[in-house]
Amino acid sequence: MTNNDFSPVVLDWFDDHGRKALPWQQDPTPYRVWISEIMLQQTQVQTVIPYYQRFMQRFPAVRSLADAPLDEVLHHWSGLGYYARARNLHKAAQQIRDGFDDRFPEQFDAVTSLPGIGRSTAGAILSLACGQRHPILDGNVKRVLARYHAVEGWPGKSAVLKRLWHLSEALTPAQRVADFNQAMMDLGATVCTRGKPACEHCPLHKGCRAFQQGEPTRYPQTKPRRPLPVRQAHMLLLLSGQAVYLEKRPAQGIWGGLWGFPQFDQPTGIPAWCDARGLKTTLMEPLPAMRHTFSHFHLDIIPHRLSVKNPPFSVMEGDQALWYNLQGSAAVGLAAPVQRLLARLQEQT
Repeated sequence: MTNNDFSPVVLDWFDDHGRKALPWQQDPTPYRVWISEIMLQQTQVQTVIPYYQRFMQRFPAVRSLADAPLDEVLHHWSGLGYYARARNLHKAAQQIRDGFDDRFPEQFDAVTSLPGIGRSTAGAILSLACGQRHPILDGNVKRVLARYHAVEGWPGKSAVLKRLWHLSEALTPAQRVADFNQAMMDLGATVCTRGKPACEHCPLHKGCRAFQQGEPTRYPQTKPRRPLPVRQAHMLLLLSGQAVYLEKRPAQGIWGGLWGFPQFDQPTGIPAWCDARGLKTTLMEPLPAMRHTFSHFHLDIIPHRLSVKNPPFSVMEGDQALWYNLQGSAAVGLAAPVQRLLARLQEQT
């Protein structure tokens, strides 16, 4: 199979087997495709669909997203993880509102100037929504190309990435580029999968060097893994009746801008924190620990339940703190482990 044969074979497969009924494929405007592409980073399609539908219902256009409070944007993102994506969406929407008159730009350089949008995401938006010819290189496309051409090495290395971009550029056709790019993503997601590729159903297997070698899962090579370090955090679940105390985390860093429980390196810091606020509390009750894994470390969370008899609401509420009613959730962004701990408290109360 030559390079000239590649795209017709992929497009023929797409016509018969490609995905064409995803929510963002209906009326594929640059804004709608942009939201989907950001959500689909590091996240499976079936997980994204209900989030996307709720997000688009609340933020149907750039202006509605740009004008919304960040707390509300993070609230609609809660559970998807990688929250920097949501913060960048909000910031980019404001830049589009202020610099592009509410219209998502359709020039490649302008798109890549927006926060959170790199070369592949920009190419996907402009090809899928505008029909412009741009190659893409998301994780699925990297896998298809690396196997088809038996590209050695981890794609995170600059030389390997450069090689894959060259291949993507060479194979992207001038016509039907939106269908081709969607087809390449679909192939990687549904046929040329990471663990168990269905090579017998792949339209490219006759020309695929990895298939010919009999070891398709050898490509692409994975990043050398090191054991993840383990960190520990003690979280204070401070209760007053049906309300629990939450604080807003700093804008930068882990769970930036989300709401969570006061956090301590050691449980000995909790009594001093309460004393400084004049709180009269019951005996502290440790709860079962839980582990949350990030890309670069494990976090062991040890929750401590504590009831307060005299909550100074007027002092302990404001822009950075609130009493969260367990029976009626506030529209704020919550990290996944905080959501799980709140669910525990709701069951107990």
